Amino acid sequence: MTRAPTRPRLLALLRWLGQHRYIKFGLVGASGTGVNLAVLYLAREYLFKALEGQQSRPYFSLALAIAVATLNNFTWNRAWTWADRSGPESGALSLLKQFGKYAAASWFGIVFQYALTLWLSTSMHYMLANLLAIVIASVCNFVANDRWTFKRR
Repeated sequence: MTRAPTRPRLLALLRWLGQHRYIKFGLVGASGTGVNLAVLYLAREYLFKALEGQQSRPYFSLALAIAVATLNNFTWNRAWTWADRSGPESGALSLLKQFGKYAAASWFGIVFQYALTLWLSTSMHYMLANLLAIVIASVCNFVANDRWTFKRR
C-alpha cells in the first residue's frame, strides 16, 4: 500500500488557511505568542533576573516580551494577513505611521494583557498567566486592526 505524498496536502491546507483573514491573524498571533513567551522567559530568567528576583512579578520582562511580540505581529500581519490592504503607500514614514496605528489599535489589548497577566500570576505560574491573557486580548486586537489599522481603502 502506497501513501499519498503529504507535502501536496500540506500545501493545499496552507493555501486554504491563507484565504481566511482571521485564521491568518491567529497564526501570526501564535507566532507572536511564541516570541512573547521566549522573550519573557529569557528576560525573566537571565536578562532581568537580578532586578525582578524570584518572588516579584515580571514587570520589565513582560514589557520587553510584549514590545518584541508586537513588532513581530505587526510585521507579519502587514506582510501576510492584510497584504491586500497595504495600498500604494511606501517609505519609512508611511511604515512608521502604520505601525503607530497598529500599536494604538493594539494598545487596549496590550494593557489588558499586561494587567491580566500580573493579576493572574498571583495565583498561577507567570507563563500560564501570560498565555491566558494573550488569548483573551487577541479578539480585541483583531477587531481594532481590521477596522482601523488595515481598513479597506
